[in-house]
Amino acid sequence: MHYAPATDPCPLPFSPFKSCTVPRPIGWLSTISRDGRANLAPYSQWQNLTFDPPMVMFAANGYPDGRRKDTVINAEETGWFVWNMATYALRAAVNLSAQALPYGEDEFLHAGVTKAACVDAPGPRVAESPAQFECKYLSTTRLPGNGPVGTVDVVFGQVMRIHVADAVITPDGKLDIAKIQPLARMGYYDYATITETFEMRIPGDSAIADAGLEGKPSR
Repeated sequence: MHYAPATDPCPLPFSPFKSCTVPRPIGWLSTISRDGRANLAPYSQWQNLTFDPPMVMFAANGYPDGRRKDTVINAEETGWFVWNMATYALRAAVNLSAQALPYGEDEFLHAGVTKAACVDAPGPRVAESPAQFECKYLSTTRLPGNGPVGTVDVVFGQVMRIHVADAVITPDGKLDIAKIQPLARMGYYDYATITETFEMRIPGDSAIADAGLEGKPSR
C-alpha cells in the first residue's frame, strides 16, 4: 500500500507515520515560568544534535485553541529547560505528567515526583530520574501545520550541565542502560523499554571517528 498524506485519506485506521520512526527517546522536560511556577511534561520528539558542544532539540505541537506549550514559553522566557531521563520505573509518573492541567498546577505534585535543585537552570529537575541535562535555550523554529495542533515549535538548546546517578554507571564508565530501562515512544498508545544492549564497532574506524562515537570533545 501507499498514499500521499497531503492529498489522500489514510487507508489504515492508525497512521503508519506515527509508528515508523521508532523507538523515539522521550523528552521529559521540566521548566519554570517567570513567576516561579514549575512545569513538567513529556515530549516524544526529542533528540541530541551534536556532542561538541552537546546540543539537543525538542518539538512541541500546539493546542487546538492555538496556544503554545508552557514548556516552550518557559524556555524562551527564562532561557533554560531541563531534560530528565524517563524510565520504566517512572512510567506512571511520565504518563501523569502528560495530562493537560490548568496553568500553574504543579505537575511534579500531580505525578508524585520530587523536585531537585539544578546548579545552573532556575527550574527543578526530577530527583528520581537517573540522569538529567540542564539546557540553555538557544532558539525556536516554528513550522506551520494544517491547523494549530499540526503547527510545531522546534526548540534548540545547549547542554550546560549533566547529572548522572552513581548507581547507574558501570565499572568501565558507561551508563548501564539495561539497568536504567529507559522508556521509548512507539507511536499510538504504545511504549517500549530497553532491557538489553549489544555492541558493534565499525571495522577500520579511525581514532577520530571513535572519539565521536564515545562523545569525546576535540580539545
